[in-house]
Amino acid sequence: MSRNLLVVMSVAAACGGSQVAGSEGVPGHGLPAGDVERIVAAIPEAAPAQPAEARRVLVFSRAQGFRHEAIPRGMVWIEQMGVRTGAFEVVISDDLAMFEEDALGGFHGVVLNNTSGDAFLPTGGEAEGMSEEELAEARARDARLRTNLMAWIEGGGGFIGIHAATDTFYTWPEYGRMIGGYFDGHPWNADARVTVKVESPEHPLNAAFADTPTFELTEEIYQFKEPYEAGRQQVLLRLDPEANRFDLPGTNRDDKDFPLSWIRTQGEGRVFYFALGHNAHIFENPALAAHFLAGMQWALGDLEAPTPPGD
Repeated sequence: MSRNLLVVMSVAAACGGSQVAGSEGVPGHGLPAGDVERIVAAIPEAAPAQPAEARRVLVFSRAQGFRHEAIPRGMVWIEQMGVRTGAFEVVISDDLAMFEEDALGGFHGVVLNNTSGDAFLPTGGEAEGMSEEELAEARARDARLRTNLMAWIEGGGGFIGIHAATDTFYTWPEYGRMIGGYFDGHPWNADARVTVKVESPEHPLNAAFADTPTFELTEEIYQFKEPYEAGRQQVLLRLDPEANRFDLPGTNRDDKDFPLSWIRTQGEGRVFYFALGHNAHIFENPALAAHFLAGMQWALGDLEAPTPPGD
């Protein structure tokens, strides 16, 4: 049995067998075959860097708050980046046991795929009917898993966040500092047409935009609050401060600083955050796929790039 098939089978088990087959046997995670085809077609055929060793990546999508419809798209996107390029293998699971110390040590990268809320705690529905003893155990597990994850990142792990990963763990200040900021609303809703500016086009993670200093897309755009602070991370993409409206209801930043992608370091670890990922077409865009893949490889330590600020 091939290694890729084993990975696909492990993913199916982790997802409870709920996904449907996509194009040519690609797991679709509940998406129509046509959607899967478009996502896969946009993925680069080769990675920008050769992995230094076999890489293993956990994709975690547990949403204790709002659950994005784009979550299955992120699953297909990242899983097939690994399959198509050989840059990494993917395990997709929302099992909290993956964040126990021994299990976490088996991964080189962790992706929070549109997670939300206190993702290590029971949801409201899960908590109903739990005894006080069970709730106390859940709170103790939450504290332990937070400690495990931060120690793993600071020890050299690669952390990748998609879109609502900044709408996660508000009660954990260390997480906010690690990822670079918290969600503070989206003045630009999902139907907003915006112009994106490429910061540092020469940066290796921006190679896909080398000839495109600006581009347009339709997407829900986040603004960020503390601990977001200009200079604490290296911004790669942002709203063009010269080409967008900044007087929309709910806008509370006067500095026109609305980043869409950034990297930073945390201890020995590398953090890549991609604020896009609400609308379906984001996962069908070849340039964005190439950018995200480069960001993942940087976070995993396989793609060299200028070292950004860290704490």
